[in-house]
Amino acid sequence: MARRCELTGKDVMVGNNVSHANNKTKRRFLPNLQYVRFFSEALNGFFRLRVSVNAVRSVDKNGGIDGYLSKVKEVNLSDDAKKLRKNILATKQETAVSVAA
Repeated sequence: MARRCELTGKDVMVGNNVSHANNKTKRRFLPNLQYVRFFSEALNGFFRLRVSVNAVRSVDKNGGIDGYLSKVKEVNLSDDAKKLRKNILATKQETAVSVAA
């Protein structure tokens, strides 16, 4: 499984450990990924995604997973998140049409 955030696309970075003698050895900077359950009000259910803690803060700031996925571009999303976004947007459109009618 790739160490990649499903919402932001945050990935492993590579750098160097630098000693006092200025010796350089390769190292990896891993993102802080957690499995988080998000509740979608539009779909009325829970969804489990592997996201960075920074993404969890962004989701909270945008009013939940529905608000976040409706605002974000699809470029960095995983396949599961893209499907979830598509379902949420379709459900929001259906409810908007039914309310307007």
